[in-house]
Amino acid sequence: MRVKPDLSFRRLWDISFGFFGVQIAYALQSANISRIFATLGADPHNLSYFWILPPLAGIIVQPIVGALSDRTWNRFGRRIPYLIAGSAIAVAVMCLLPNAASFKGYIHAMWFGLIALMMLDTSINMAMQPFKMLVGDMVNERQKGLAYSIQSFLSNAGSLVGYLFPILFTYIGIRNIAAPGVIPDSVIFSFYGGAAILILCTLYSSIRVKEMPPAEFRKFHQ
Repeated sequence: MRVKPDLSFRRLWDISFGFFGVQIAYALQSANISRIFATLGADPHNLSYFWILPPLAGIIVQPIVGALSDRTWNRFGRRIPYLIAGSAIAVAVMCLLPNAASFKGYIHAMWFGLIALMMLDTSINMAMQPFKMLVGDMVNERQKGLAYSIQSFLSNAGSLVGYLFPILFTYIGIRNIAAPGVIPDSVIFSFYGGAAILILCTLYSSIRVKEMPPAEFRKFHQ
């Protein structure tokens, strides 16, 4: 079995850069979902039940995406198609979720929020898994420590940005308080900003990362 060549720092960075956008989405979800559900009328004492969904989605979705992507190859690559699909769904939900109160006339806002949370967490897990597997596919054993360190840095940086977004929008004058049953503009714009960054990060990774074709992949992985 051949040994994979060393990659430049820039290429290692490119492989994991999309993790930044994915973690912004995850941080926005973690920091604001309870507030959104409370605004929609959920009992604060029962909000912990909603948080069963994220780890449940991770347990189910990530192994499935990993197994399916092992058997996938098309013109976009092996892992990238799942990254694109997961990010596209996440972006759509991030634009809809903070506007859940606007759907009251069509579907109960609470049910809409619950379905949106399930979709968002499923899509985030679907987008997250490819980055972990790209390191295994493309990086040799000697550089994996550096590759995962870059991934960890981008993950934490994305989380920091996601958690700070509502504070930053409030600081520049966007309202953080709204009428009862209405989600504040600072939260809405935070989700819009996170969705925009996720789109850019996904496009960057999709363009910059060139996965190994099956024949080349087999030389390194048997």
